[in-house]
Amino acid sequence: MTKRYQVVGIGNAIVDVLSRADDSFLELMGIEKGIMQLVERSRAEVLYGAMENRVQAPGGSVANTLAGIGALGLRTGFIGRVHDDALGRFYAEAMEKDGTRFVNAPVKGGELPTSRSMIFVSPDGERSMNTYLGISAELGPEDVAEDVAAEAEIVFLEGYLFDKDKGKDAFIRTARTCRKAGGMAGIAISDPFCVERHRADFLRLIEHEMDYVIGNEAEIRSLYQNDDLESDLAAVAAICPLVVCTRSGDGISIVRNGVRTDIPVTRIVPVDATGAGDQFAAGFLYGLATGRDMETCGRMGAVAASEVISHMGPRPEADVGALMRAQGLL
Repeated sequence: MTKRYQVVGIGNAIVDVLSRADDSFLELMGIEKGIMQLVERSRAEVLYGAMENRVQAPGGSVANTLAGIGALGLRTGFIGRVHDDALGRFYAEAMEKDGTRFVNAPVKGGELPTSRSMIFVSPDGERSMNTYLGISAELGPEDVAEDVAAEAEIVFLEGYLFDKDKGKDAFIRTARTCRKAGGMAGIAISDPFCVERHRADFLRLIEHEMDYVIGNEAEIRSLYQNDDLESDLAAVAAICPLVVCTRSGDGISIVRNGVRTDIPVTRIVPVDATGAGDQFAAGFLYGLATGRDMETCGRMGAVAASEVISHMGPRPEADVGALMRAQGLL
């Protein structure tokens, strides 16, 4: 039986607001370069006001991944929370326009505003993200429709949502509903700082509820803290059937059921590193959903990531399918 969705994501529904800024501006505004910081509503308003030539786009890590998968022609759905305000309506409409079903209607009433992330892109391509979580952090199990999770071949969870207990509960409900119906569930670790705050819970989730995990070198290492990537990879692979580790210019390491695949990549200087991990996940999950082998999945991820870092913004602009075909992957 064909399921309604090939990939369903659950994560923060965040409007990305991008602007270029040099290091002196970041220093002046007290913005720490190259990381994601959570900010309060008042700080968010100050930063938003200081941005010049703003570019607005629907964002959030998993939502960006779904946009990439949808652009490659798969059936996708997104579980997230936005307020019924201008930014929230913009977000829901933009997701639908990009081909991903926005499952939950914008929430009316006295709720928090729609989440937004002010992203300052430096001349060297580094991104400094200042995220006001707003309503999306309130996502809970009541936002997970059983028929959506059960109708997914693959679900993909966003580690950032793990900061609240109801987010964890929403994850577990989504994963269990999907797996019970014969699907696969996995997670993007998202952020080493997130792991620092919830290490035991993260490891328990990966071991007992997940079929796959995707993270970069810093994220994989943060799970076990023993400063040795090889032993960390082996440790995660011992509790999860499929582990994918991206190592920037040093390539990709994948361990599936004990079998390791290492894939080299071509180093390129990013125009804007925003979305590299999100689009890698899009290419990889596209391969996984369409039954490709691990090397092909990894190479598909690398093609999608290299496209997105070649321009401003976290979503593909070129035809990634055509780029994959040019490399003999499709």
